[in-house]
Amino acid sequence: MKHIQLIILTSLLLVACGGDKKKNTVESVLETNNLETIRAKRAELVENQEEIHAKIKQLDEAIAKIDTVKKVPLITTITAKTEVFNHQLEIQGNVTTKNLLVITPEFNGILTNVYVKEGQKVSKGQLLAKIDDGGLSQQLAQLKIQADLARTTFERQKRLWDQNIGSEIQYLQAKSSYEAQQEAVNQLQQQVAKTNVKAPFSGTIDDVITEQGSVVAAGQTPLMRIVNLNDMYIETDVPESYITDVTKGKDVTVSIPVINKTVDTKIRQAGDYVNPANRTFKIEVPVPNKDKDIKPNLTAKLKINDYTNKEALLVPLSIISENAEGEQYLYTIKDKNKNGEGIATKVIIKTGKTQGDVIEVLEGIKNGTEIIKEGARSVKDGQTVKVIKY
Repeated sequence: MKHIQLIILTSLLLVACGGDKKKNTVESVLETNNLETIRAKRAELVENQEEIHAKIKQLDEAIAKIDTVKKVPLITTITAKTEVFNHQLEIQGNVTTKNLLVITPEFNGILTNVYVKEGQKVSKGQLLAKIDDGGLSQQLAQLKIQADLARTTFERQKRLWDQNIGSEIQYLQAKSSYEAQQEAVNQLQQQVAKTNVKAPFSGTIDDVITEQGSVVAAGQTPLMRIVNLNDMYIETDVPESYITDVTKGKDVTVSIPVINKTVDTKIRQAGDYVNPANRTFKIEVPVPNKDKDIKPNLTAKLKINDYTNKEALLVPLSIISENAEGEQYLYTIKDKNKNGEGIATKVIIKTGKTQGDVIEVLEGIKNGTEIIKEGARSVKDGQTVKVIKY
C-alpha cells in the first residue's frame, strides 16, 4: 500500500513540475499578455546568455592550452633565386621587300610586244616588253651612216696631219664633226633603248597589268609588277622611349601567325630620326625566306630583346600588392620552425621590368629569401602562418 502511495505522489510531483515548465516557457509568458511577466522572463534569458558566453570563453581558453594543432593560415612559399632575365618588347609590323616594283615605261607609244606572263621567273636585264619607237630606229640608222662617214673623214685627216700635210683647221673640223655625230648617235641610242622594257632585278612577274597593243605614257602607265622574295624584311615603328635599348644587332624573334612560322633574326637597321608626329623611330628586321612562303604585306609579331639581367630576382605578379602611398610590397616568412610555422613579414620592394606573369625585383629581397606565394593577399604583417607543401 505504501508503494502505491509513493508512486502516486511521484506522479503528482512530475505533473506539477511539467506544468510549471509549461507555464514558464516564452510562449506561455507571451500568452499572459502581462508586461511585468514578459520583462521578468527577458531579464532571466539575458542573465542566462551572459552566463553561457562566459562558460564558452572558459572552454575556448582551455582548448587553446591543450590543443597542439593551432588554427593558423596555411600558405605556400617560393625561394627567390637569381636567374637570367631576358625582357622582350612586343610590337607588330608588316613584311615587305625592297625588290617589289611596279614597272612603268620610259617612253610614250604603243606597247607592241609583251614577252613575259604572270608567274614567270626573269633575270636582271631580261627584255620584258617592247614599245613602238615611232621611227627612231630609222633615224638612228641614218645617223650611224653619217657618223661612219665623219669617222672615215677624221681618220684620213688625222693621218695627213700626222704627216704634217694639210692645215690644222681642217683636222679640227673633221674631229669636231666626228665627235658631234657620235654624240648624236649615243643620244638617239639612249632614246631607242627606252622603248625596251627590261627587268631591273631578278625575280618573278607577279602581275601583267597592261595588255599588248595599249597606248602607254612614260612614268604613268603601270605595265607589270615584279617581285623578288629573297630579300624580305619587316619595317615597323618603335616608341622613342626604347631608342637606347632597341639598337642594331639586337636579337629578334619574328612570328607570322598566318603561315604559323617563327624565325630568329637580328635588327639590321635602327633609325636615328624620331618622327615628331607619333614619337617613334623605324627599324628594319631581315627575315630569311628559303622556302619562299613569306610574302609581302603579311602581318608579323616581333619580340625584341631590349634588356638582359644575368642575375635577376623574379617573382609572380600575383603576390605583389600596393599600399596607399603607392609602394609595392610582398610578404616573406622568417623564424620558421621544424613544423613549418613562421612569421609573415611585409617587405617594401622596388620592381623593374615585367615579362608575362613575372616581374623583376630590384630592391627589398635577396637571393634565397623565402617568399609567401599562395595566401599572400590574405595574411597580415606579423601573423603566424604555416607552410604547406604540395
